[in-house]
Amino acid sequence: MNKHFLTSVFSSNNSVANLVLRVPLGIILAAHGGQKLFAWFGGYGLEGTGQWMESIGLAPGFIMALLAGSAEFFGGIALILGFLTRPAAALSAFTMLVAIFSVHAGNGLFMSNNGYEFALALLAATVALSIQGAGKFSFDAVISNKLHGQYGGFVKG
Repeated sequence: MNKHFLTSVFSSNNSVANLVLRVPLGIILAAHGGQKLFAWFGGYGLEGTGQWMESIGLAPGFIMALLAGSAEFFGGIALILGFLTRPAAALSAFTMLVAIFSVHAGNGLFMSNNGYEFALALLAATVALSIQGAGKFSFDAVISNKLHGQYGGFVKG
């Protein structure tokens, strides 16, 4: 694998602010994914979520529920840990784009009307983490430091 690719995936700035963004965002995403995958927290699980997704035109519904739920649940766990933060955040950002345009956009901005404001906030946060990386307190930083030692001056982090 290309050493520049590896170092760019795990590199990050050294800010603690990324931790402050990552952890609550990861909790929110993992909880929503848990609703879709496992029917946790009052969710409908794969069957119910799949039926709903099919009803709004996201077919096959079961597969779409599995993909969205997995992106949110496993992406959220990855964000909490700060592991593969950039790919997890980018996948979560894509999931939020789909949610905005397939579910919420027609309802306006505000959540009180099932609008897109919450998904937009999650989109902004995930895009920010896609750009900035995990930050100082993360598994990505540990990996980045090891790669830095192995490959020389390619990684700042």
